[in-house]
Formats: sequence, C-alpha cells, structure tokens
Amino acid sequence: MTDLPNARPRAPFFSSGPCAKRPGWSLANLKTESLGRSHRAKLGKARLKLAIDLTREVLDVPADYRIGIVPASDTGAVEMVLWSMLGARPVDMLAWESFGEGWVTDVVKQLKLPDARVINAPYGELPDLSQVDTKNRDVVFTWNGTTSGVRVPNADWIAADREGLTICDATSAAFAQKLDFSKLDVVTFSWQKVLGGEAAHGMLILSPRAVERLETYKPAWPLPKIFRMTKGGKLIEGIFEGETINTPSMLAVEDYIDALEWAKSIGGLDALVAKAAANAKVILDWVAKTPWIANLAKDPATASNTSVCLVIADPDIVAKGPQAVTQVAKGITSALEKEGVALDIGAYRDAPPGLRIWCGATVEQSDLEALTPWLDWAFAQEKAKLAKAA
Repeated sequence: MTDLPNARPRAPFFSSGPCAKRPGWSLANLKTESLGRSHRAKLGKARLKLAIDLTREVLDVPADYRIGIVPASDTGAVEMVLWSMLGARPVDMLAWESFGEGWVTDVVKQLKLPDARVINAPYGELPDLSQVDTKNRDVVFTWNGTTSGVRVPNADWIAADREGLTICDATSAAFAQKLDFSKLDVVTFSWQKVLGGEAAHGMLILSPRAVERLETYKPAWPLPKIFRMTKGGKLIEGIFEGETINTPSMLAVEDYIDALEWAKSIGGLDALVAKAAANAKVILDWVAKTPWIANLAKDPATASNTSVCLVIADPDIVAKGPQAVTQVAKGITSALEKEGVALDIGAYRDAPPGLRIWCGATVEQSDLEALTPWLDWAFAQEKAKLAKAA
C-alpha cells in the first residue's frame, strides 16, 4: 500500500450538483428579513426582483430579454418551454448526454411531435452541428453536457437570421462559459451549479422572439398551471418581475443573492469564467501526464471547464473488461469519500463508468491541486486489489 498524500483539499466538495458553496460561505452571511414573510409582500417581491436584476448584471443579459424564477430547477424551466413553445414549426433535438436525451424523450415520446428530428452523438463527442437547420427549424440543445463533459465551443453554428427558436439548457454553463445571447432565444439554468446555490429553483431567460412565440402560438395540448406563462394571449409579465408562479424558498433566494453578490465582488462574469478555466486546467494538465486516466471528451476544443468527466484508461484494467473498469472507478470514489478527501465524484449513472470532477468557480484551485495526488493514490489501491483478486 502506498503512503497517503500529505496535503488534503480544504473543501472536499467536487459534486456536479448541488455544487460547492462559494469560498467563505456561511449561513450567517445571509439576510433573513424576508424569512417567515409572504413572498408576495413588498419585501419578498423586492428580494426576488433583486435576484433577477443581479442575474442580468452578472450574466450580462440583454436589456430586452426577460428573466424569470420558475419552479423545479433547470428541469422545470426546460419543461415549461418545451410544452409551451414547441409544435409551431419543425424542431431539431441535439443529444450527446443524459439530459439532452431526456429532452428528446419529452418531445418524441410525450409530445409526439411528428416533425422532430434527433441529431445525436455518443458520450465524449458532439453531434455534427452542420446538420442542424437553425435557419428554418427550432433547435433544443444543452450548451454544456453535464454528464459527458462536452460543450459546444461557441454559437457560430447558429444562423443569425434564423426563423426558428434556439432553446438552450445552459445549467452547467451559465456563469462559467460565455453564452452568446444574440444567438439564443431561450436560456435555462439552476442555482445549484456554478454559483453553488440551493436546488429546486430554475431560471428562465426569454428573448423578444421567444415572447412573441408565447403570445402568438397556442399548443394543441393542455398546460398545467406551473407551465402557463401567458394569460389572454399576453405574457404574464409579473413572472419576470419577481412574482413567481408558485411559492419559492426565500432562504434559497437569499442564498442565491449572496452567491451573485460574491460573483460581483470577484470581478463578475469574466472572473467566474477565468476561475473555472484555471480550475479545469489543473485536472486536464494532470490527465495529460497520467497514463491511467483520460478525458471522456475526445476533442479538447469541446471539453467542459465545469463538469470534467474522466474515464479509466489503464491498459491492464481496460483489458479485463467493463466490469473491472467499473469496479476500479467505484473503488476510487468510495476510497476518497471514506478519507473525506473528495465527495460525490462518481460518473453520472447513465454515463460511461469513471469520475466526474466539478471545476466551477466556487471550487478553489488549491483544492484541485491537492486532490490529484489522492486520485493517484486511490487508483493504485484499487489496481492492487484487482491484481490480488486475480
């Protein structure tokens, strides 16, 4: 057995959601005046509106785009859009990981849209974006594949003169990757990703073109109350001014505000993107010099800087087959959790077996630097166990 590494991460939180809280976070830092009050009271609405305004400021959202707080995390935000907007024209569905596949299921099997076209790729790769007809069709895609570690490199493939809508699930990209809002009509994300907020609340950002779709198109199917964004053919503007569809957790709202104010204090979006990039570089540099591990993302140009997904590449273990690979990957995550060094770093359940290390802006670079020797240590233990068992 090899000796334990000397240094330990200060914070062992490398989960891809909910993600680590910001450095210096404390429950005592949160304002509590809104707690125990109605979210529809003047104070509650003001705090919800502040969360929206800070989101616009930090993300640099155009002034004519609406921003709303909606139920059920990023999933709720995406579902609202799929069920409210799709069906007006043909749609291209892009899928290269679990959540994109989930949206395909909604559209193809639940909504049963006859003009839905699925363009997919295996884990670790992007679909051929040149196949996407953004000029004439709607398109639904994830900007960053949380469970595959693969992201679109930019929005150049989206037509500037498009007639359809671009619907972007950006939950593990927002605040860590630059989103080109001029090419995006709908953007969704959740608080528990890059800013380390609490779960259960989603954010919905709509371009004027998306609002026009809502006000001029009525889907053929009924919509439940929490999906309805129009009344009498007009957008319910209150949703985008702090009047939420259902009751939000004001404690979670205050936590999100705290995260946004921290983001501003370190330099805003540019600082957040730079921090995530520097964090990811720690892991990717280690991967480049470590023979037993590899990035699931095949093309470095499309590799995520937030949800970095890794696979076991050691030839001795790979030769033993998928069961051995799975055993080693699970053994590493179990050993590091037992040591209190890294929590929740296993690959997503539908993804290839391996590791997933969150590198978003609330993670400290020094913690990632301290983590890599422990990954090597844990791998050595698991490989030795496998050899002994044989």
